[in-house]
Amino acid sequence: MAFYVLRRILTMIPTLLVISLLTFVIIELPAGDYISNQIAALKAAGESASIAKLEFMRAEFALDRPFFERYLIWVGLWPGPHGFDGLLQGNWGWSFEYDKPVAEVVGPTLPLTIVLNTATILFVYIVSFPIGIYSATRQYSWGDYGFTLVGYIGLATPNFLLGLILLYFANRWFGLSIGGLMDPQYIGEPWSVAKAISILGHLIVPTVVIGTAGTAAMIRRLRANLLDELHKQYVTTARAKGMREARLLLKYPLRMALNPFIADIGNLIPSLVSGSVIVSVVLNLPTVGPILLNALQSQDQFLSGFVLLFVAILTLLGMLVSDLLLAVLDPRIRLGGKAPS
Repeated sequence: MAFYVLRRILTMIPTLLVISLLTFVIIELPAGDYISNQIAALKAAGESASIAKLEFMRAEFALDRPFFERYLIWVGLWPGPHGFDGLLQGNWGWSFEYDKPVAEVVGPTLPLTIVLNTATILFVYIVSFPIGIYSATRQYSWGDYGFTLVGYIGLATPNFLLGLILLYFANRWFGLSIGGLMDPQYIGEPWSVAKAISILGHLIVPTVVIGTAGTAAMIRRLRANLLDELHKQYVTTARAKGMREARLLLKYPLRMALNPFIADIGNLIPSLVSGSVIVSVVLNLPTVGPILLNALQSQDQFLSGFVLLFVAILTLLGMLVSDLLLAVLDPRIRLGGKAPS
C-alpha cells in the first residue's frame, strides 16, 4: 500500500507539468494580451502618454518573449527579466486588471473556495448515498418513483435559477439576505470563532444550490450500479444460502457498486468550480469562479493561468483521494488488477 501511495504521488508531478503547459497554451490562444489590448485602445483614442509605461510593463513581465520562454518563466524554470520569479519560486504573477499581485487578488478567496467545494462534495455524498441505496433496494416503489422525480427535477433545474428562487423567497418570507459567505462585518477581518460560525451559517444555501445537480446525478448512478449488482448470480446464491439481506447488501453488491461512486470525487471538483461561476455571481460568493471569469474576459493571463492551475491541483488531489479510497476498497486496484494471493 505504501508503494502504491508513493507511486501515485510521484505520478502527479509530470501530470501537473503537462497540465501547466496546456493551461498556458489555452490562455495564450486568443490573439494579443491584456497590455496589447490596452495599447491598441489608447492608440485608437489618440492617447500616447501611457503607452510607454505599458510597453515597459510588457517587457518587465516578459510578454515580449517567445512562447516557450514565456512558459518557462511563468513556471519558474527560466530566469525572467530583473529577477522575475515564477510559480515554483512562490511568485503567482501580476494581475494587470486589478493592478496588484495575483496572491493579493485570489488570496482571500482560495480558502473559501476550498471550504465551499468540500462542503458541497460532503453534501452530495451524504444525501445521495442513502437515497441511492433506498431506490435500488426498493425498485419501482412509491419512494423510488418519488426520488426519481426529484432527481429529474434536480438535473433539469439550472443551479443559478434555484439560487434566484431561494434569494427571492428568503427575502419575501423571512426578510433575510442569503448572499455571500459571511456577514458583512467579517469581510476583510482576521479569522475568529465568530467569523467561522458566520461562514458555516452562510454555507447552507450555496451548498444546496451548487450540489443539487451533482446529487441528482449521483443518486441515479449509484442506483443503476447497485441494481446491476443485485441481479447478479452471486447475490442469488448468497440469498439461497440464507444470508441476511442487510449483511448481503453491505458485504457484496454495495461494495462493488461503490467503485465508480468513489471515483467521481476527483471529477466533482472541476465541475463544481466551473458550474458555480454564475451561482457565485448570483449569490455574491467570494470564490475564484467570478475572478476567473473576469480574468478570461480581460485576458489577464497571469491571474487566469493561476486560477486554472489551482483548479487542476484541486482535481489532482481529489483524484488522489479517490484512488486511495478505491485501493482500500478494492485490493485489485493497488495490486495492478491481479487477484490477491
